Amino acid sequence: MTERFLQELTEKHDLDDAVFLVDGAKHLQTALRRSGLRFRYEKHGNRNAVERVFREIKHRTSSFSNCFSHAQPSTAESWLQAFAVWHNATN
Repeated sequence: MTERFLQELTEKHDLDDAVFLVDGAKHLQTALRRSGLRFRYEKHGNRNAVERVFREIKHRTSSFSNCFSHAQPSTAESWLQAFAVWHNATN
């Protein structure tokens, strides 16, 4: 599954200059190596910062999905637009 994801990522994006930050997950390191992609083992530091961002996005997406699970897409879109206006005006 990881190798398939990396293959699709390579097809859609230019990864020539990309360096993936990975933890000790050997399957991920192996998949990156087989795909010819560069990676750097990093136990702490930047990798953790990136993971925090994705954790927050996942949390917010889940919360949003729970609030609008039965809503029409147009209703969710209207709410998001109104929220963006409010958020940008107050911050």
